[in-house]
Amino acid sequence: MFESITDADERGQVGIGTLIVFIAMVLVAAIAAGVLINTAGSLQSQASDTGTETQQAVANQVEVVHAVAERDTSADDFDELRLIVKKSAGSDVIDMTSMTVQYTSDNTAETLVHQNIDAEEVNGAPEFATYDASAYEGYGHSDVADEKDELMETGDRIALIIDLSDGGVEENGVGEALETGNSATVELVDQSGAKFTYGVTMPQTVSDEQTVVTV
Repeated sequence: MFESITDADERGQVGIGTLIVFIAMVLVAAIAAGVLINTAGSLQSQASDTGTETQQAVANQVEVVHAVAERDTSADDFDELRLIVKKSAGSDVIDMTSMTVQYTSDNTAETLVHQNIDAEEVNGAPEFATYDASAYEGYGHSDVADEKDELMETGDRIALIIDLSDGGVEENGVGEALETGNSATVELVDQSGAKFTYGVTMPQTVSDEQTVVTV
C-alpha cells in the first residue's frame, strides 16, 4: 500500500540542526525589521522637524518698510540709523529680543544684540533698541517712546534703532557714523533663522540744515 523509499537522496529529513538554522533566520529577520522600523521612525521625525524649521525660516520674515539716518544738530556725521520694520504676512510672532542684527560697512562688521540682552555675556556685543514706531519721534527721543519687543500683527510697526557712534545704548554703539556717500548692509536674523537684508546708501550731498536723511 505504501511506497517503500530506499534511496537516501529521496528521503526528507528534519533534525535539530535544521530547526536551529530556521530559528536563527527568523531572529535575524526580526532584528533587521526592528532596525528598519526604528530608522524609519527616526528619519520621519527628523524630516518633520526639518520641514517645520524650513517653513518657519521661509515664512517668518521681518521687512524694512522705511529707513532714515539722523544726527544731532551739532554733529557733522549721522550717528543714528532708524529702521521701521514689520512682519510679513503669515509670519508667527517675531520676538525682537531674540533677533540679531549684522551691520557691515566698508570699515566695520558688527553683530548687534537687543538692549534687553546682557551684551557683556555676548562678548561685549554692541546693541540695538526697539520702540513703538508710532511714538518714537527721532534722535534723542527714546525717553518718550515705549519699548516694543514683539511684532504680533502684520500692522505692527517697530522702530529699530542702531546707534552708530562710540557711545549709544549702554555705551555699546557700532563706533562708525555714516557720512555722505557711505553705504552699509544691515542683515536682520530672527529667532527662526530667517534673514532679511537691507542696503543702506547715503546721498552724495546733504545740506547743513538736514538732520534727517532717508536712506
